[in-house]
Amino acid sequence: MSEATILFENQEQIRTLFGARDRHLRQVRDTVGLEIVLRGDELRLHGNDDQIERGLEVFSELRAIVEQRGTLLDTEVDRVLGIEVVETATQVGDVRASDVRASDVSNGANDDNAAIDLFEKAKKIHPRTSGQAGYVKAIRENDLVFCAGPAGTGKTYLAVAMAVNWLRQEMVRKIVLVRPAVEAGEKLGFLPGDMLAKVNPYLRPLLDALGDILGFEQVKRYIENDVIEIAPLAYMRGRTLNDTFIILDEGQNTTITQMQMFLTRMGTDSKIVVTGDTTQIDLEGDVPCGLTDAMRRLHSIDGVGAVELTRRDIVRHRLVSEIVRAYDRQRKPREPRKK
Repeated sequence: MSEATILFENQEQIRTLFGARDRHLRQVRDTVGLEIVLRGDELRLHGNDDQIERGLEVFSELRAIVEQRGTLLDTEVDRVLGIEVVETATQVGDVRASDVRASDVSNGANDDNAAIDLFEKAKKIHPRTSGQAGYVKAIRENDLVFCAGPAGTGKTYLAVAMAVNWLRQEMVRKIVLVRPAVEAGEKLGFLPGDMLAKVNPYLRPLLDALGDILGFEQVKRYIENDVIEIAPLAYMRGRTLNDTFIILDEGQNTTITQMQMFLTRMGTDSKIVVTGDTTQIDLEGDVPCGLTDAMRRLHSIDGVGAVELTRRDIVRHRLVSEIVRAYDRQRKPREPRKK
């Protein structure tokens, strides 16, 4: 395995070269077969000698275009890589096959490409199932992603890891964690303390995932500096969030109106991931679930990804999968809750 380093003048040049949502970077990586890591203003290439040589040539040509014109078009990246667009009149859903490049057809996501780099002591998080790998791929390639699946499938953990990855690459300036304040079958009553203390029980799973990935001291500093914000769903109304990675956890406990309100908070250069378990809906009575409704309405829109994980993707204790299986066998339609 060889390594080479490319130095850049500033982050603006890097953003232009990488393209929106790292589109150009992923294309170079998948076509040439390199592992590419950005650290500050340095781009590190890892691969065999031929891959390194080709990668340096590609980035040199692309960099020259950026320095000359200040922009970089998809067609220019295709030309430098020698990629021909696959032309066909067929359609798959609402995505035209003519938009699929040859590199996308011939190069699937392997384990290294699916890994989430946290840019801290070479720490990476690897999806452990094919479903999880597909989930990570969907987050990378779409601005809005819905993920439904049973407990233990890594829905929240992988979303938080991707949020940290984007934050440390300066692709967003902030992470916002949101959860509906719906109690799971029991009333907690009025909770003491400020807003953060009141919503802490509801947002604890998100904070636990952050603490595991970053360490609680780092999380605390990020919260104090408003780099990470935690808020109940009701506090989202009227806001527009730009340059933000937004995670809505427990999305199955939103109503259709709440989900519509939340999704329309998305500003420019932002990404939203909505997770939930549609077998654990705690809404009152026969109120329709906002998550299932949104997945049905929006899945065919370009830029929206919808992923459904299954028992095969559970990575907790082996008994969790058996518990989910046992409850699924005897699951009954949801009955109205008594008031």
